[in-house]
Amino acid sequence: MQWTKKRVNNLLFLVGVVFVVGMIFTFGVWFFVYGINALSWRQVIRGNSKDADKVSFWRIFKLTITGYALNYATPVGGLGGEPYRIMELSRDINKHEATSSVILYAMMHIFAHFWLWFTSIFLWLGLVAYGDPDVKLTPLYGTLLGIAFVFCLIAFYLFSRGYKNGLVIKTLRLIGKIPGLKGWSQRFLEKHSEALQNVDRQIAALHKQDKKAFYSSFLLEYLSRIVQSLEIMFMLLCIGINCGGGVEGYTLTFLHSILILAFTSLFANLIGFLPLQLGVQESGFMLSIAALGLSGATGLFVSIICRVREIIWIAIGLGSF
Repeated sequence: MQWTKKRVNNLLFLVGVVFVVGMIFTFGVWFFVYGINALSWRQVIRGNSKDADKVSFWRIFKLTITGYALNYATPVGGLGGEPYRIMELSRDINKHEATSSVILYAMMHIFAHFWLWFTSIFLWLGLVAYGDPDVKLTPLYGTLLGIAFVFCLIAFYLFSRGYKNGLVIKTLRLIGKIPGLKGWSQRFLEKHSEALQNVDRQIAALHKQDKKAFYSSFLLEYLSRIVQSLEIMFMLLCIGINCGGGVEGYTLTFLHSILILAFTSLFANLIGFLPLQLGVQESGFMLSIAALGLSGATGLFVSIICRVREIIWIAIGLGSF
C-alpha cells in the first residue's frame, strides 16, 4: 500500500514537472507569436499611415496582446479587441488611418488562417503520398478536405474583392439586411458616409499601392501560425510522441502539429461565438489529434495546457490596460 502511494506521488510529481516545463515553453512560444503578430500589424500601419513612425513597436506589441486578450474573453467570434485597438491607435495617428489599419490587420489575421487551412490540405495529401502511417485518406477525410478546399477558395475570392474595393460599407449594408438592424445600418451609413468611404479607400490603397507592406504583413502573419505549432509539438514530445524518433520523427511530429493546429483552429472558428470558445477548443484538439491516430487523452492534455496558457496571457493583456 505504501509502495502504491509512493508511486502515485511520483507520478503526480512527474505530471507537475511536465506541466510546468510545458507552460514555460508555451509562454515563450507565444511571446514570439505575439511579437510576429505585432510586426505584421506594424507593416500594415506603415503602409497605411504617414505618421507610422510615431507608433513604436512596443506600443503595437502591447496593443496586440491586449486586443487578443479582449478577443479571447468576448463572444461574437472574438471581435472585442478591435474597437479598443482603434481607440488606442487613434491617439497616435489619424482616426481614419487607425480604423483602416485595425480593420486591415484583422483581415490579414483571418486571411492567414484561411491560407493555413488551405496549405494544410496539401500537407495532409503530401503525408499520405509519403506513406505516413498516421495520416490516412478515407472517404470521410477526402470529403472533408474537399469541402475545406472549396470553402477556402470562396473565402479567397471574397478577400480579394474586399482588398481591391474595401469592405466596410458593403459589410454595413449586409448587416442592414438582418431583421431589426436595417434602420440602424442606414442611419450609421448616412451619418458617417464620408469617413467610411475614406476607410474603404485606404484599405484598397494598401493592396494596390504598397504591395511590399501587404505581402510582408501576410507572410509574417502566416509565419506566426507555423511558430504557434511548436507549442503543440513540444507538448507531444513531452509525453513521448515523436513519430519514431530521429530527424525524420521530429520532422513528422512538427508537420503533424501544423495539421493539429490547422484543423483545431478551423473547428474553433466555425463555432467562434462562445466566450473563450469554451469546450470548442478542447473538442477541436481531441478530434484533430484522434484523426492522426492518437488518443483522446493526448488531445485533452494538449488542450488543458493551451487553455491555461491562454488564461495567463488574457490576465497579462487585461492587466496592461
